[in-house]
Amino acid sequence: MAERHATPVAPVDGVAPTRPAPRLDRGAPQHTNSSRWMRNFLAGGIAGCCAKTTIAPLDRVKILLQAYNPHYKHLGVFSTLVAIPRKEGFLGLYKGNGAMMVRIFPYGAIQFTAFEKYKRVLSKQMGITGHVHRLLAGSMAGITAVIFTYPLDMVRARLAYQVKGDHGYRGILHAFSLIYKKEGGFRGFYHGLVPTIIGMAPYAGFSFFTFSTLKSVGLTRAPALLGRPSADNPDVLVLRTPINLLFGGTAGAIAQTISYPLDVARRRMQLAGILPNSENFGSMWQTLTNVYKQYGVRRGLYRGLSLNYVRCVPSQAVAFTTYEFMRQQGYGQGTKQRADCVGVKLRASKLN
Repeated sequence: MAERHATPVAPVDGVAPTRPAPRLDRGAPQHTNSSRWMRNFLAGGIAGCCAKTTIAPLDRVKILLQAYNPHYKHLGVFSTLVAIPRKEGFLGLYKGNGAMMVRIFPYGAIQFTAFEKYKRVLSKQMGITGHVHRLLAGSMAGITAVIFTYPLDMVRARLAYQVKGDHGYRGILHAFSLIYKKEGGFRGFYHGLVPTIIGMAPYAGFSFFTFSTLKSVGLTRAPALLGRPSADNPDVLVLRTPINLLFGGTAGAIAQTISYPLDVARRRMQLAGILPNSENFGSMWQTLTNVYKQYGVRRGLYRGLSLNYVRCVPSQAVAFTTYEFMRQQGYGQGTKQRADCVGVKLRASKLN
């Protein structure tokens, strides 16, 4: 069968390779859009589940502190982490995590898949490239994922807020049923959606933007230090695992700082149905205003931020690293699509 030779590429140190350039069989199966979409979908879902399971105890503490749960409102972050197992047992740290897994797989899958899709649409169909298209694609991907999975996030927040001995909700299905019956039908599942979307746009946008930019600059400016040849295609350069973790964590920290007050408003509005003075949490602006008046900036709008740094840095680090790893496994050796998606050709000057 006829073969065509790939263009020889220079290695990282600039010395011409002694091995022959890899060859790509013209008859080799190329990845269709549907197979690439499915691999991105699975990679995103698995990445999300790994990331959230890693920081599930911290997630629950954040919800308890943000909503001033009466059992723990007098405690700090680490005191609450110690108190929960004493009061509710070790599994109390993971209360609500079942609902989280039901939500986070489709959330991660939709978010990462949508990011790749929006990126291609913005660059190829609208001519928007560079830093701007990463920021816009990340924001739109986050919003898309939130809209599709918000009811599951609502239920998860309600379950996580409960303390052992409370009998408001017996499980995921019971929570869905009660919210639907008592809080206005389907509208009840979307209480707090507006601040969530407004908060998600900068969070997801800056998260994807920061990681993609660091990855692009790192592989371009310091490939020998930060990159390594892909295990199944030496002509594709990918980030080393510790660098992936570092860049992912940095992206999460920056994005979280920008969007955190809106996350506080979102949780307060989600829990309005079971909190006293729920009339104070009718809208995003009303919620932000009341939290600020009662508790101020540091103890109100940014309450629990230190915990969020502790949880979002490893979460985003694991998410991006897992996603990059899964995508590297998902594409066949030597294809152009693989180079475009998971790393950079050694001769490339920049990463899209």
